[in-house]
Amino acid sequence: MTVEDSADLVVVGAGTIGGWAATFAAEAGLKRVVVLERGLAGGGASSRAAGIVRAQGGTPTTVQLGRWTIDFYRSQQARYGTDSGFRELGYLILAVTARDEREGRARVEMQRRGGLDVSWLGQAEARRVNPTLAETGHRGGSYAATDGAIDPQRNVQAYSLAMQRTGVHLRERTAFEGLRLRRGRVVGVDTGNGPIATERVLLTGGPSLRSVGKLAGLRIAAGGARHQIAVTEPHPAFEVERQPMVFDLGRGLYWRLEEGGLLFGMSNPDEKPGVAREIDWPYLRRMQRRLERMVPAARGLGLRKAWCATIDFTPDHQPILGPAITPGGERIGGVTIASPGGHGMMWGPAVARVAADLVVHGRTELIDVTELGLDRFDAKGHSRLAADPIALPFPLSADDE
Repeated sequence: MTVEDSADLVVVGAGTIGGWAATFAAEAGLKRVVVLERGLAGGGASSRAAGIVRAQGGTPTTVQLGRWTIDFYRSQQARYGTDSGFRELGYLILAVTARDEREGRARVEMQRRGGLDVSWLGQAEARRVNPTLAETGHRGGSYAATDGAIDPQRNVQAYSLAMQRTGVHLRERTAFEGLRLRRGRVVGVDTGNGPIATERVLLTGGPSLRSVGKLAGLRIAAGGARHQIAVTEPHPAFEVERQPMVFDLGRGLYWRLEEGGLLFGMSNPDEKPGVAREIDWPYLRRMQRRLERMVPAARGLGLRKAWCATIDFTPDHQPILGPAITPGGERIGGVTIASPGGHGMMWGPAVARVAADLVVHGRTELIDVTELGLDRFDAKGHSRLAADPIALPFPLSADDE
């Protein structure tokens, strides 16, 4: 291999995790960082997301990931001269049942201990912060004024420019084909355009991370599932600068301002995991009817656009951050895994920061990653960790076979 075919780090995947992790690694001092992308940067889930960002995590770790991410989005313009379009809108996570309320109030106390400025709002208080919310059908919910949303396409542009400005080498239309190992350590990667010598590899890939893992001889409990998003036609009630986003947690339905109307998204927990190929119109219409019950102003509004995407998830809805471990329990030196667990916009930059720390320094101070490695999953992909309770209702298994 020539000098041009070597790297201090090879990152697989040019989505939100891969793009920001490559940038952070270059900023940390790695001279030659190469990013492999089988398609175009951001062409997968990163450009098709809803862009919602929250620090209201369901565990202390995810609270910290969310808080760091929001701080990062706010600092981007000063750091890179570009940004992901973050808007502070506030986020209301609804309780519908008495159990929802009990669990929600307990989460608020946990989040407060983690330093988050969050409060519990009763039914009337919830309607005061978001007057479009129905008077009945809910019991209020947890509210953080500092949560918000980014523009997914602008985020792809932001990390693409950041990679460019930090000297990262992006190789689009270049597929990862496997690892080259010597005595249990990585010494290179194979690609569709030839091998690259390296002693550090970061595997990302969002919904495709499981197949990336297979190419590397790993079993990664990350899957893909259909996620649907639609935007209504404009309405005066939504043509405002700020209005809190809302998550009907029990139904897996969320909504926020977009183009003078409402953007709403959902996933069907009863679907078999796999690649999204088309919109499930009956399910989308069912969720639209639910939206109209919760937001009376949305009744009868037409749809301006709708799309579906394959979004990633892990069975416990928590990130994967740690070394590569083979199905036989052997660690592959120099290879790190990073998955946002279906929360690429919410936690992506923080997950990328942790991944870069692990790659460059072998440790991180942002969060405790002890329990977030591949070793938490058994042979069937079941996790020993409890699932993060604030997540879309994805399947409990990543197995699509």
